[in-house]
Amino acid sequence: MRGEMRAGALLTLAVLAVGLGTPRGGAEPRQRGQRGGRFTSQIGPNAPYDGNFRFCRIMFRNSGYGDGHGWSVDWPKADVNFTFRLSELTTTTVSRGFGGDFNHIVIRLTDPELYHCPFIVMTEPGGAYFDADESAHLRDYLLKGGFLWADDFWGEFAWNAWVTELRKALPSGEYPIADLPLSHPIFHMLYEVREVPQIPSIGFWMYTGQTSERGADSAVPHIRGVTGADGRVIVLMTHNTDFGDAFERETDDRDYFNHFASAGYAFGINALLYAMTH
Repeated sequence: MRGEMRAGALLTLAVLAVGLGTPRGGAEPRQRGQRGGRFTSQIGPNAPYDGNFRFCRIMFRNSGYGDGHGWSVDWPKADVNFTFRLSELTTTTVSRGFGGDFNHIVIRLTDPELYHCPFIVMTEPGGAYFDADESAHLRDYLLKGGFLWADDFWGEFAWNAWVTELRKALPSGEYPIADLPLSHPIFHMLYEVREVPQIPSIGFWMYTGQTSERGADSAVPHIRGVTGADGRVIVLMTHNTDFGDAFERETDDRDYFNHFASAGYAFGINALLYAMTH
């Protein structure tokens, strides 16, 4: 299954030299919802799978004990902008609609379409709630070669809430979580990423000029991973930082772009290339 999912995305490993990064050489409190919650969406039908890369976002319910605004934060602009930059900065073939728009999809963990997504994203996962069926599907997906990137959650409360849900799928005894050292291949795929960037939401940045959305509680950004038995990272977690806003907001403010877009895309493209080649 791992080989099928990666081949199906038609990722070409040859890449172009580009100018984002160095080529190889208080925010308002997050909301708490009702436990189990409801799936809410105004999205239309997903475009059919055509064998090319699509940005796959996971729709989830919010927990009454979690910390987050929900699955749709940064959607859909982050999904579209990331796909555009991927097509621009690499030779990856990406999925487009009849009008030339970039296809991107929103699915639940129980959707069969999950297995056409070798790379999935969750935003503000500190608010997520998984039932037994969702947890089982997430585990099956990851062990068959899938890759999850969980991004944009701040402070220890949100971290602990996320880990509680993740452990329903990946028990701690089998699947350790650790900060990824800067020597890890994920930091050196296309770009040389030499530090863990702290990227705030654009609103917080413009109001405060600061990067830590929760003050001392989120002062240190982390890039953590869950590894499988073969040493491959299967879950990437970017905590106390918000890569999604670097993608979504790249055209909203020049100062924000100058400070955060290059770092955001450099690591984001690296993460995708790692997921598709390991």
